[in-house]
Amino acid sequence: MNSNELEDNISYDKSGKPDISHADNALEVVGFSERIELSGEDSKRIVRKTDRVILTILVWVYFLQVLDKSVLGYGVTFGLQIDADLRGNEYSLIGSISSIAQLAWQPFSSFLIVKVPHRILMPALCLGWGIAQASMAACHNFKGLMAARFFLGLFEAGCLPLFSVITSQWYRRAEQPIRIAAWYGTNGAANICAAALSYGLAHIKSDILKAWQIIFLFVGLVTIVSSPIVYWRLDNDIPSARFLTEQEKLQAIERLRANQTGAGNRKFKVKHIREAALEPKTYLWMGMAMLINVGASVTNSFGPLILSGLGFDNYTTSLLNMPFGAIQMIVILFGSYLAQKARVKGAILAAFIFPVIAGLTLLYILPRTHNVQTPLLVGYYLLAFLFGGNPLVVTWIVGNTAGTTKRSVIMSLYNVACSAGNIVGPLLFNKKDAPAYHPGLRACLGIFVALFCIVFFQWFNLIFLNKLQERKRVRNGKQAKVVDYSMRSHYHAIDEVNVEGQAQTRIGANAFLDLTDRENDEFVYIY
Repeated sequence: MNSNELEDNISYDKSGKPDISHADNALEVVGFSERIELSGEDSKRIVRKTDRVILTILVWVYFLQVLDKSVLGYGVTFGLQIDADLRGNEYSLIGSISSIAQLAWQPFSSFLIVKVPHRILMPALCLGWGIAQASMAACHNFKGLMAARFFLGLFEAGCLPLFSVITSQWYRRAEQPIRIAAWYGTNGAANICAAALSYGLAHIKSDILKAWQIIFLFVGLVTIVSSPIVYWRLDNDIPSARFLTEQEKLQAIERLRANQTGAGNRKFKVKHIREAALEPKTYLWMGMAMLINVGASVTNSFGPLILSGLGFDNYTTSLLNMPFGAIQMIVILFGSYLAQKARVKGAILAAFIFPVIAGLTLLYILPRTHNVQTPLLVGYYLLAFLFGGNPLVVTWIVGNTAGTTKRSVIMSLYNVACSAGNIVGPLLFNKKDAPAYHPGLRACLGIFVALFCIVFFQWFNLIFLNKLQERKRVRNGKQAKVVDYSMRSHYHAIDEVNVEGQAQTRIGANAFLDLTDRENDEFVYIY
């Protein structure tokens, strides 16, 4: 690798050595021009170790985050509205306030994710929202519940962006869909657990605590107890990983070279923010996130109420949400598996929208009578397909965004859009429209038709960006086509590339310079 190759991407000090002060931390470990030898077996061994430590923590903490949010609906099922004297749209506002807090906090989240070591940030967030959740058990009116849910949302604000960044810094792009599905798929597991816990805990007879207070207190305390365990087990990045040997650290970094998305950096770069703000794909992903989460917030906050509106009692309503959670898990894992194998995330995401539209249509057109309970349940369960959308969009973003600051900013913007969707969703469903909720269902139908169109806009946009990258490579004296080894099922070292009329060069020299996807001409967009 010669200096001409990198003159646009790196500067040199007075002695002529490369200045890597703004590059990834990983570059200090593997060196500027070295390539680390590793086999497919080495790669598999490192993945297994990473799964046991990093992925296990991500799965557990994300499960707790979803569990803490989803029990609100069961609190209402077991008397929260009556005991707290909630009137009008007050329950809808309580359902939305955590998302409003997340919306307000996102600019700070993107900064903290870059600047604060993950081993400190994640347990701090976990402890904060656990305390907020447990505090809800002590709330007896609208103001108290609003305050507790606000802080719940504030501490949860950095969760999804942080988890996405962590996944991108430990795994190859081909490995990311299943790993994101593993932790995001706990949406389903948390819904099953929330239903089972609510059913069981509500049977506890107490003269001091109401059923909803027992539920809130239990899940909050589990989260609080988990935070020191997260601090004990989590590592900040590959160079500081305690579960890897020194040689394995070098190999783990080399594994990520083909990603071209970097391996972690502590410098917050304004130019990355500028680039993210000027790209159409940023806003297309935000549009997808908002529209998907309008539907997701409906099932999280109003799922139990919709079921009870079908004529079921409180305990049966809790149990009937368990199959919904199971379908969520299956859809998320199956969708991510297809995306990993077929490598066409846009087509799979578009296909998952059709069952949601069918489910909303059934809920809209069928009357709320006992003889149509089964078709209505089928319609409700079809809504679970929408949960396959978020992990696919997250995978799409993470795999198509290079540069630590840019990735954290775009994931925070994604969470802004999710929060906006979560705010709008509950407000579409007014208590006066019960039990059919026709206006809300009609609005959701229009939303998912719009989502289908946005997915295809992004798909064609990414194809166009790859064409621009090819032209840029040709201008820089490289071959137009680059083999994307990061999307191979098994690890493959980056091969040498013959360039006509020039010396042989190797793709991957830019991988750990903390360049954005637009700055790095070797980057290949995935769609």
